[in-house]
Amino acid sequence: MHTVEDIPGIRRILQQTRTVAVVGLSASWYRPSYFAAKYLQEHGYRVIPVNPRYEEVLGERCYPSLAAIGEPVDMVDCFRRAEEMPALAREAVAIGAKVLWMQLGVVSEEAARIAHEGGLEVVMDRCVKIEYARLFGGLGFAGVNTKVISAKRPQQVPH
Repeated sequence: MHTVEDIPGIRRILQQTRTVAVVGLSASWYRPSYFAAKYLQEHGYRVIPVNPRYEEVLGERCYPSLAAIGEPVDMVDCFRRAEEMPALAREAVAIGAKVLWMQLGVVSEEAARIAHEGGLEVVMDRCVKIEYARLFGGLGFAGVNTKVISAKRPQQVPH
């Protein structure tokens, strides 16, 4: 079992993903989940909010759980604590997602095992927004060391 940690693997996941269910998405503009989801929307991803506290976030219908979504989801991006991740991994497997992504600071080997056994790829302890910007050109001009060395400008993800 391994998580996807390499640049080509993360780049491939971001390029192949179209629909992202964001679990724990807050309607508060100052929360990290809101920043990340809004950024994904602005870069062509379909964001499906998952939070039982809201009816709508970022102009999208908000669902109380992954099971309630009722349409295909490529990635489940989780803004939840590590102890909640095994149950979310089971839900991600049940809905046929392709990727389970755990945000910065969230690591759960049990959830990773459940997701892998269910056929999902797993990314842990990384932010989708930061990785997208790092790999597709949104951070380099700001003087941030992206650890990606290339003489070519990265191709934008086609959406």
